Amino acid sequence: MAVLAGGRSSEHEISLASARSVVGALDPERYEIAEVAIGRDGRWALESAVSSGHVLVPGTETGPAETLPVPAESGTLEALGVVDVVLPILHGPFGEDGTVQGLLELADVPYVGAGVAASALAMDKDLFKKVMRDSGVPVAAHHAIRLGDAIENPFGYPVFVKPARLGSSVGITKVHAEDELAPAVELARRHDEKVLVEEFVAGTEVEVGVLGNRVPPPVASLPGQIDTLEHEWYDYSSKYDEGGMDLLVPPPGLSQETVELLQRRAVESFVASECEGLARVDFFVRESEGEVVLNELNTMPGFTATSVWARLFEASGLSYAEALDRLIELALERHERRSKLVY
Repeated sequence: MAVLAGGRSSEHEISLASARSVVGALDPERYEIAEVAIGRDGRWALESAVSSGHVLVPGTETGPAETLPVPAESGTLEALGVVDVVLPILHGPFGEDGTVQGLLELADVPYVGAGVAASALAMDKDLFKKVMRDSGVPVAAHHAIRLGDAIENPFGYPVFVKPARLGSSVGITKVHAEDELAPAVELARRHDEKVLVEEFVAGTEVEVGVLGNRVPPPVASLPGQIDTLEHEWYDYSSKYDEGGMDLLVPPPGLSQETVELLQRRAVESFVASECEGLARVDFFVRESEGEVVLNELNTMPGFTATSVWARLFEASGLSYAEALDRLIELALERHERRSKLVY
């Protein structure tokens, strides 16, 4: 199998950390692993099969690199076309947005996680919210600002301003007053041409993991409540700094009815967006009436053993290593299923 890590996005380092954890957890007696390290410049470097203790070093190439990683008769990435399965442990644009998934589809290689359409949809928070609304899943109100549009906020303050197609809270600002709006849009536009203004939802942030393909139906983990401790909101520092947040599984104070509703809505959004493999679905539970509001869906969330998705399923009775085995099985099952289609 091949593990893809790194990538061109601002989440490059997070991807490397996820891949190190994945490689360390895979059973070397069951899997022969090749690592493909993708640089911030987009170059791909194939490394030899490694033991579970191998560490990816950003910027280090152990062999020649190819700019376009397609199966070839010769070259460092020839192995990508003959592996049994690919784990694209990539976060953000150029990895989690359907681009790499499309490449693997063209190469006819089984891979872990959502397909092309689901990956692209979930990455674009504007389009994703529209699909969820049409599917009957409540989401927070938002307003999209495209190139040439006036900078407007129809919701009052505070609001969140964010790039439409990015992750890990990069480029996001919590805006408290009118004079902060334009600078927040300018910051978001450094990362994306489309910017979202989202209503502020006063409530508890809760996340749910999902695992599975379409048949049998996917399953949801226990929900976990995000406690950002000293941080005002769930920003980059609270996500990745040591001690930046705490995860409470199951969330204290939520009724069993609300827990079951969160799990049901997570699976509904997973199915409505045509995801397969895995996802982490983020919700708000409003303080006032306890309404469950979907925030976003991540098709390849942070994937270390201590990341939220893994911790949610660990608390639900599925270990990190067992979850990886199941994801590989799901990738092979989907590829076998789809190979029977006539095009």
